[in-house]
Parts: sequence; C-alpha cells; structure tokens
Amino acid sequence: MSNNRTGIWAVLPTALLAGLVGACVAPGPATPPPAPPEPPGVTLAAPFSDHAVLQRGKPLPVWGSAAPFDAVTVTFRGQTVRTVAGKDGRWLVRLRPLDASSVPSDLVVAGHNTIAVHDVVVGDVWLCSGQSNMEFTVDDGGIAYRVDNAAAEVAAANYPMIRQLRIERTVATAPADTVKTDGWEAASPKTVGRFTAVGYFFARDIHRALGVPVGIILSAWGGTPIESWMSDEARASTSIAGLLEERWRKAMNEWPPGRVARYPSDMEAWQKAEAKSKAEHTKNPLPWPRPPAAPDSPALPGGLFNGMIAPLQPGALRGVLWYQGESNADHPAEYAELFRTLIRTWRAGWGQGDLPFYFVQLANFGAKEDLTDRSWARLREAQAKVLTLQGTGMAVTIDIGTPENVHPTNKQEVGRRLALIAEAKLFRGKEEYSGPVLAEVTPDGNTLRVRFSHVGTRLVAHGDTVKSLEVAGTDKVFHAATAIILDKELLVSSPDVAWPVAVRYAWSNAPEANLYNEAGLPAVPFRTDNW
Repeated sequence: MSNNRTGIWAVLPTALLAGLVGACVAPGPATPPPAPPEPPGVTLAAPFSDHAVLQRGKPLPVWGSAAPFDAVTVTFRGQTVRTVAGKDGRWLVRLRPLDASSVPSDLVVAGHNTIAVHDVVVGDVWLCSGQSNMEFTVDDGGIAYRVDNAAAEVAAANYPMIRQLRIERTVATAPADTVKTDGWEAASPKTVGRFTAVGYFFARDIHRALGVPVGIILSAWGGTPIESWMSDEARASTSIAGLLEERWRKAMNEWPPGRVARYPSDMEAWQKAEAKSKAEHTKNPLPWPRPPAAPDSPALPGGLFNGMIAPLQPGALRGVLWYQGESNADHPAEYAELFRTLIRTWRAGWGQGDLPFYFVQLANFGAKEDLTDRSWARLREAQAKVLTLQGTGMAVTIDIGTPENVHPTNKQEVGRRLALIAEAKLFRGKEEYSGPVLAEVTPDGNTLRVRFSHVGTRLVAHGDTVKSLEVAGTDKVFHAATAIILDKELLVSSPDVAWPVAVRYAWSNAPEANLYNEAGLPAVPFRTDNW
C-alpha cells in the first residue's frame, strides 16, 4: 500500500499528525462560563407580611435584609424612604408616625426584587408573651386549652380588624435575626380558636373602646421560666447571675440523654391525661413534665429571648402583655429582681422609653388547706413589687382561678382586667382599673384598722364576711381573723390575738378571696409583716 506523505509529514507519527491537523481546524462554540449567582433579594422581617397591623402614632421601623450595600426603597401610605444595606446585608428605615386607619394599604419594598405586602392596616400592636396561660387559646379543638363558653366565643368572632401574628417556638443560643411565623390572621370563626385567649379578649375590649385596628403578636411557650426570656446581658446584670448559671449546669448534669429524648412523649401523655381529667372533673394523675435541661430546651437561660424576642426588636409597639411566673414559684425570692430586669432590658431593646408593660398576677392554685407552702403567695408578692416601675400595671386574678387547675378558663375576665388598665393609663378610660390596694394599717385597741385605695365609696365582700384574713401578735403566730367593713376600711380582729400587730389577706397559694370594690375588681393580696 502506497504512502502519499512527503517531506516532514512523512516522518511524523500518525497520532501527532492528527493532533496538529485538529488544532488547525476552527473550534466549535465554546461552553459559556457559569452565570454569576443572583444577588440576594430584599426580604422583610417577620412582623411585615400580608394582613399586618402596624403601630400608629410612633416612628415606625421597617427592616429586613438584602445584598450588602444594595439600595432599598420602602413605600407606604404616601411615604417613600430610601436606605442602603450594610455590609452584613441588614437594612432599616423609619417611617414617620401614622394615624390609625382600617383602610388596607400595600407596603412595598424594592431592591434587586420588589415585595408588596397587602392588606396592611394601622392601629395598636401588643406583644403577648409568657408561658402556657398566655399560649392558652380560645379553643384548641380539644379540652386542654378551651375558654369558658368557647363555642359561643368562636361563633361571635367577626373582627377583621383584630389580627394575630403567632411566633413559632424557637430556641437559640445567640440573638437571631429572623423567626418563623404563621403570618397575620384576622379574627374570624375559622381562625380565632388559634388566638391567645388573653390577648384576644384584651384586643376585643380595646377595639370596641377605641375603634382602631389591634394587632397581637403571640410569642409564648408553656412551662418556661423567666430567665429563658432574658438576654445574657440582662441576667449577667443581676445579683444572682452566678446562681442561675450554677443551677443550669447542675440541671444539665442531672438530665440523662434518655430522659431528654423521652420528654416529647412524656409531655404528650401529660396533655392527654390533662384533657381527660378536665372532661371528667378529676385531678390529673401524671406530674407535669418539666422541660429538659438541654442545649435546645425552652428552659435554656436566654434561649427564648434569643429566638423569639430579639428578632422582633425594634418593632414599634403600643405595649407588652405578660403572663408568666408559674415556673418560677420554686424560687419566689428571686423573681422580683429578675422581673424588674426583664422589663428594663426589654424596654431598652425596643427603644421606646417606658414601654407600657402590663402583667397578670398569678391566680389561686394548689391545696386550699395547705398553709405551710406559700410559694405562690410569695411569687405574687414579687410580681407586685415591680409596680414601682413607671408604665406598669397588674391584673389581679386571685378570685378566678381553679385550685386544681393551673390554667384558669375564664380568660375573658383576665383580658378585660388588662384592658381596663390600658384604657385608664393610656386612653383616659373612666372606669376603675384596680381592685382595693392596701394603703395603711394602724392599731385600734384589739383590732387593726386597714385602709385601702381604689375603693370607690365602699368595700364589698362577696358573701357574708371577708374570708382569708389572718392576724398575728408579737409572737408572730398567725390566726384566722374576721373583719367589719366600714366604708373604705376594714376592722380586723381575732379572739386568739389580744394585740394584733400584723395582718394578711389572701396570702396563701389557693385562698378564698372575696374582697372587692364597687367596680367588682378583687383586692390585691397583701401582708404587713416580713416574716
């Protein structure tokens, strides 16, 4: 077979020749390089979603995230504000104060993309936080969390201008930027069963009184102590910071992994037993399972502040509603300082001065006949001590609890009493907002003359006589006492105490509290001793 290659081509190997020839041929279309990634789109923080209620009458922070150094434009109700995201992608603008309005508007945010949030109204926004009595819903579809007359309440819930944003339960070891939510929902027979009962009944009364939209942000978790809701800096500023840290380390050492893993099933079993006992009007045979001491536990000090409160700051609020304390009843002496610190540091985080902070004093709970354990009485006393802070208010519920049930079902009255405080302190309400408050005690022979504020014209005992009174002499031994009502005063005495020097009223875990003012509000439990 002949070979037609000549010259240099004749001596080149065939494979090399083929490669040289191929290199001289025009290349085909090159594979395009991968497209650069799209820059992160602009996002909005959790409180800003369809059907939101925004706070009236205050500078209105709106915030979110975007690509670093991206331009962001926010438009709402004739205002347009521009900013540039920081190097961490965070951005924040402040709209000028707005008047209340039930007319729905769009909140539009533009960056690399555009977000339009629809059906946004302007009114009053309240943060509802604490543990299970704040989580307690209007009707959870079962028996565990169902208010009195639940079916009627659900059927009548046609309030499109009362809206709830439920924050998803989240534990975090550092302050989070975002949190998941169910989105804003307007109160209707289809939705209100999921609403916090205390928050809903409060909002209903405020809405009826003022006619403005009311938003409630529910950020609560049952069975949690106050230290879970405090930042690391807040706890560190208290005199018991070391004690709290030591207690937590000890608790973690005492929780073996098996018990931690078993906690969800233990809680589910307890909830089923609780529902059954309520239906049968019996006592739950199972002890309530405390959350485990673990890094992802809701009892983690600071864990719920980081995960469920920090992401909501610095949103504009009308105020805070707080229902918590049951999980701190084992250490009542610590609570006043912790509670005061929580209020102070939350206010600092929101940056709105003395943000109104109204709370529920714990209801009667426990064995009526047990006067040796007064831990709940001491916890109530600790709660009341923070009333020296400006902008605080306390709804007394000592008369509407059920000694055998830690969850009072008359949440309508709890919400009403909180609303009376808000109306009186913020909106110049004309109704009395507090029951009788101890003002002065003076000896009068073999009696003690007890005077009260917030009475009206006359004290009222529901029943024949005032119950749950005790007096003691210098021996510091208390005995049951009786009282005569003299308009705004009580004359208190006991045949067992010749010269009384101290008096207590409703100062036990589950007292029968029946002293009221003319407005039908219960007297605040008290004691005049410090024994």
